[in-house]
Amino acid sequence: MESESGPLPIVLVPGLFGSPRLFGEQIPSLWRHTSVTVVGRMRHADITEIARDVLAHAPERFVLVGLSLGGYVAFEILRQAPRRVGRLALLGTSARPDTPEQSGRRREQIDFAESGGFERIPDLALPSLVHPSRHGDEGIRRTVRRMARETGPETFVLQQRAAVARPDSRSLLASVTCPTLVLAGADDALIPAECSTEIAAGIPGARHVVLSECGHLSTLEHPERVSRELVDLVLS
Repeated sequence: MESESGPLPIVLVPGLFGSPRLFGEQIPSLWRHTSVTVVGRMRHADITEIARDVLAHAPERFVLVGLSLGGYVAFEILRQAPRRVGRLALLGTSARPDTPEQSGRRREQIDFAESGGFERIPDLALPSLVHPSRHGDEGIRRTVRRMARETGPETFVLQQRAAVARPDSRSLLASVTCPTLVLAGADDALIPAECSTEIAAGIPGARHVVLSECGHLSTLEHPERVSRELVDLVLS
């Protein structure tokens, strides 16, 4: 429900080593309709604490958008303060906990970052972050590198530990009553599209959008389409 003064304000929660730059293409479109807050560094090794920080600085009631790790945070916000979320968008995320294999890969990246290899992680990760047709996209590569620098190795390690320890959120889905958008890339190599199908099926009335020729970073790969979907959610 909108306030008397217009649409609810929006809070954008980026993913792993994703700075506010992750939503750089969406912010101008959203700002035409409402105020926008982008969560900065998430410096906790606990999803519960990250969510508490977001809520402490968020408007009383808001539209919540989370991409990947930001989606894990969004689920925890719904646990802590469901009535404060008036609309919800979950982009390229999963309600499931990590598999042992996923946790193992995260721990390998933690070790690599802590041993001085953090600057190499963006380039090593890029093939799994975007559609194969964008592996040579220098604009996206530069953005991913900048976001990593803005995040830094210490925060990256904390975020990875928070992701490893996050709870299973599938039992939460049926309790979500606000208008919800679930958006995924059809070719996401990190979080399969089936995870978005599971979320959309579990949340009553959720709108499910799967973008073709899109990997994990939908906001960078299909910025105009994602902007339209988020504006439609804010104004619905």
